[in-house]
Amino acid sequence: MGKALEGVRVLDMTHVQSGPSATQILAWLGADVVKIEAPTGDITRKQLRDLPDVDSLYFTMLNCNKRSITLNMKSEEGKRIFTEMLPKFDILAENFGPGAIDRMGFTWDRLQAINPRLIYASIKGFGEGPYTHYKAYEVVAQAMGGSMSTTGFEDGPPLATGAQIGDSGTGIHTVAGILAALYQREHTGRGQRVSVAMQHAVLNLCRVKLRDQQRLAHGPLAEYPNEEFGDTVPRSGNASGGGQPGWAVKCAPGGPNDYIYVIVQPVGWEPITKLIGRPELADDPEWATPEARLDKLDKMFQLIEEWSIGHNKWDVLAKLNEHNIPCGPVLSTKEIIEDASLVANEMVVNVDHPQRGEFKTVGCPIKLSDSSVDVHRSPLLGEHNEDIYVRELGLDEARFAELKANGVI
Repeated sequence: MGKALEGVRVLDMTHVQSGPSATQILAWLGADVVKIEAPTGDITRKQLRDLPDVDSLYFTMLNCNKRSITLNMKSEEGKRIFTEMLPKFDILAENFGPGAIDRMGFTWDRLQAINPRLIYASIKGFGEGPYTHYKAYEVVAQAMGGSMSTTGFEDGPPLATGAQIGDSGTGIHTVAGILAALYQREHTGRGQRVSVAMQHAVLNLCRVKLRDQQRLAHGPLAEYPNEEFGDTVPRSGNASGGGQPGWAVKCAPGGPNDYIYVIVQPVGWEPITKLIGRPELADDPEWATPEARLDKLDKMFQLIEEWSIGHNKWDVLAKLNEHNIPCGPVLSTKEIIEDASLVANEMVVNVDHPQRGEFKTVGCPIKLSDSSVDVHRSPLLGEHNEDIYVRELGLDEARFAELKANGVI
């Protein structure tokens, strides 16, 4: 079976997370992704190590299915080799600071002149404007993209989400842009520049909060549990903030992740009242309709919690699903990594690594019926230098040895 992106070649100059998360998806989908690293390697090879002198899980879990070459882009010879490589690739991806590639001598105009079909994907922290040259990290993007101000409880500080919406969230947006550019190139024959800002990607994922910001002009947000509203969308704890109220209720035995998130739809209220031992509330005018319950959502979920705290979250899950009530247990990272269904769906996969042995990583979340995904280990630093420079680019072996000795590769 062929791969969806078979024949597509990516020169991957990305590092850390936002860029590598994008190019890893391209690699999973069948593209030949060649990671070009400085001779010292991607910084994450050494960050957060759990084993000495072995590529970290940070690196290995973001760079599967890629090949690695090293090249000193600060040297003139390195720039010459890079120039020779560009026509052989469809995509160039990078997430350096603003202007870094330009300062290397490879402006967009020059890249187009070298390879008019090249798709040049750039990830930056911010778009054009006063923030352009600011440094951005995951939580900085969350802070400036609308996530932090709306996450947490109203009497507490703004909080970051554990989901990497700034880095990996930007990565998946970049994949969409690259694929669109590839498709358009089929019609025009021309490459183009794909630009994605981390702040913009986070904002796109926070669009419902901008929806609610505009709704505030017409009065309080009734779906929120907050008693007071100012001129901005408040933090609302675990409230869904949508048309159907939801909350995380405690379960036995009361540990930090012994919770289940429950959505109360109109059709689900009657079976819930029976489950919690309060069937009279199904017909009580004070409780029977969504409108009647809206001003006492905290009391409603308290009643549900008084029942759920007597059962573990898996029993609550089973009982609620018997009545088709939307819900989901809060799964710890340990429960997720051991979840049989995630393993069966190849979302938690085992990978062998020559240095660290077997480790677990996240599989490809995009499933294509005619393009299966095989997850292979990340490359060692410069593992494919000889394959690419000598066998594919035709570099003389003596010249290859000389460049290696001179620190160019």
